[in-house]
Amino acid sequence: MDLVELTEYIIKSIVNDEEAVSVKEFDSEDENTMVIQVVVAEEDMGRVIGKNGKCANALRTLIQASSSLKDNKYVKIDIDKF
Repeated sequence: MDLVELTEYIIKSIVNDEEAVSVKEFDSEDENTMVIQVVVAEEDMGRVIGKNGKCANALRTLIQASSSLKDNKYVKIDIDKF
């Protein structure tokens, strides 16, 4: 499972409106960096970010750990509302 699929799976298991979830990968200027953009419904923003950002930080930690096992790139995750 690649990082985008893993991110999408985790996000869809958190939110109420799975149809509104969009996860895309973007290249960055640095070849050792990957940017993953997550777009969710406005009602689900609080669930994805979590209290004090704990959910978002846990997501970033999981994805970064998975990346270190595969291609060892730095992963940036941008979370936005639809």
